Amino acid sequence: MTVERVLAGPCVAWPEDSSFIREVLDRTGDKWTVLVMTTLGDRTLRYSDLLASIPGISQRMLTVTLKALERDGLVVRQAHAEMPPRVDYRVTDLGRSLQVAVMQLAQWAAENHAAVAANRALHERIGVGRARSVDADTHPAG
Repeated sequence: MTVERVLAGPCVAWPEDSSFIREVLDRTGDKWTVLVMTTLGDRTLRYSDLLASIPGISQRMLTVTLKALERDGLVVRQAHAEMPPRVDYRVTDLGRSLQVAVMQLAQWAAENHAAVAANRALHERIGVGRARSVDADTHPAG
């Protein structure tokens, strides 16, 4: 007896070239992208201010992230011809449309970090698949 496979989820509706969609999701869901986009908000910031505002990001990672965001049209880079050199970044209209989702993701992480930490601790103690999650009573598994 063979079991019929059930295809589900958003990937089913995506076109044949869905690798491009996955690539965009990889960029927009990256932790540094989320932090850069939420840090920029609706203001223009200098590179050095972005670097100082995002704990843990290296100069290289900030540069790589900003270049990718600029390439995708989510951020605009403006270099000023002055001494010392100054470079500013701001979010584009397209980037602002992404910020709504990114802010929600960041807010969810901030609001739920304690529950995730508790589940990780439980997993470390008893292993995967051996117990209900910490909040199984409020969010029963389907």
